[in-house]
Amino acid sequence: MESTNYYEAPKQISVTNPMISTTNFGYDDDVALSGKLINEGIYLTWKDLWVTVPDKKSGRRAILQGLTGYVQPGEVLAIMGPSGCGKSTLLDTLAGRLDSNTRQTGEILINGRRQSLAFGTSAYVTQDDTLMTTLTVKEAIYYSAQLQLPDSMSRSEKRDRAEQTIREMGLQDAMNTRIGGWSVKGLSGGQKRRYFALNGFPCPTMRNPSDHYLRTINKDFDIDIEKGVGGKATATEAIDILVKSYKTSQGCQQVQRKVSEICQQSGGEEAKKGSQAGFITQCMVLTRRSFVNMYRDLGYYWLRFAIYIALCLCVGTIFHDIGHDYGSIQARGSMLMFVAAFLTFMAIGGFPSFVEDMKIFTRERLNGHYGVTAYVVGNTFSSIPYLILISIIPGAIAYYLVGLQKGFDHFAYFSLVLFATMMLVESLMMIVASIVPDFLMGIITGAGIQGVMMLNGGFFRLPNDLPKPFWKYPMYYIAFHKYANQGFYKNEFLGLNFPNEQIRGPAIISGEEILRNVWQVQMGYSKWVDVAIIFGMVILYRFMFLGIIKTVEKVKPMIRAFMARSSKNPTHAENLDS
Repeated sequence: MESTNYYEAPKQISVTNPMISTTNFGYDDDVALSGKLINEGIYLTWKDLWVTVPDKKSGRRAILQGLTGYVQPGEVLAIMGPSGCGKSTLLDTLAGRLDSNTRQTGEILINGRRQSLAFGTSAYVTQDDTLMTTLTVKEAIYYSAQLQLPDSMSRSEKRDRAEQTIREMGLQDAMNTRIGGWSVKGLSGGQKRRYFALNGFPCPTMRNPSDHYLRTINKDFDIDIEKGVGGKATATEAIDILVKSYKTSQGCQQVQRKVSEICQQSGGEEAKKGSQAGFITQCMVLTRRSFVNMYRDLGYYWLRFAIYIALCLCVGTIFHDIGHDYGSIQARGSMLMFVAAFLTFMAIGGFPSFVEDMKIFTRERLNGHYGVTAYVVGNTFSSIPYLILISIIPGAIAYYLVGLQKGFDHFAYFSLVLFATMMLVESLMMIVASIVPDFLMGIITGAGIQGVMMLNGGFFRLPNDLPKPFWKYPMYYIAFHKYANQGFYKNEFLGLNFPNEQIRGPAIISGEEILRNVWQVQMGYSKWVDVAIIFGMVILYRFMFLGIIKTVEKVKPMIRAFMARSSKNPTHAENLDS
């Protein structure tokens, strides 16, 4: 439902490729589809459009070949064709969403001028569903309306618009059902008969023209096609006949003339992105929506919460009532290291849910619903209550069962460090998700990064014993475990005394001596500096995520433009098979 766009679409299209058929339906009502407002008079044209992808055998393989066409306001568009004929590629090309490994040549103009196509200038509902399945239909549409409609509209007006959209889609009966539990059949429309009887492929009586068209040109079922009365032809032969016939037809010439007229008469005005909610509204809406999603998705935090309680019960019983003898020094260090390393390590468990959120963000971002910064802010604030809950309750179980240093201020600091480290791991996984979108590879990558950080965090190998090249400088200072361990150790050992069982030593050893000599903790600053550094790393990681997304958005069009300039026109340079 987040893909719903509240602006009218250009609604007529013609293309010079018989593999992709288009049907236009008259439409008078003010129904939300995609694109821009109809009264703005947006015209989209493309001429000699080619799109190629890498191919091991021929070097490049053409997906679209020499398409010329136009879109104008006033009619609903249907694009038909068999699987693999280039329908999705055409839409991705017109919307500026091609991958960086594709090469695009030709001319795409909006109102007769070049301009950026992505992030709200153009939009369409993609074939695959990318929806926040925990929301109801009503919630999903309403959140989408809040994000897309301007702040000048009141909440009641936005709610009315959302309810109107639900009625127009015929989802009144399912409006309070969660998206993950319902399915709805798409609406059907009338079909126009086709560019076929003239070329020897008449539509049989009582057969739907669309079915006949698709059956004729579908290579996936390359069986004999009825060719009039006198003979038969394969789908490949039929396509070749239709392509050659279309290139010399009046319809092709009419499309060429129409494209020229649109480019000359459209006035050259730049298409502006529609009004949308302000930044503060976007942040608030995304925070609320994400909070609801996290609450209803068991895999996001609740399963992790249950596992944390189980682990903390295990830690609490294994180290129960640890005491203050000499052996408790090592036991305290081991217990605190486990909390700093392995409890925070479990934060990667929510990565699959986060990847699904990223898919929704990518879709809505391309449609111009909101910016990257608003998404990062919304995701950050919505997760804070759950992370606080996970830090306090399981943390209290472990802290008090073990019998760590008494005093609420010490427990509060313990929970604060646990909260900060879990937020930091989530920030790290956000970066991983932006680079490695596959959730299985992402979990492996995130686990590997944390494993390296644990190794040089100052417990398994004491700081002074770490090899100085690379592991001590810089890895020891990059690993957040250094600051988590040292913060925990300072919070626990300072103010305590332990009996010394070492030979020739004093009878009592202070916590400060243990920190300096046993754990080799840096004592030049307080424990609050350690937690401040962790929070600083959280902010840094969030900005890194923001920067990566922004960079990818800017670099991909540059790469595509460079590859387009460096590539030759495939009509002259390559013999490509569609």
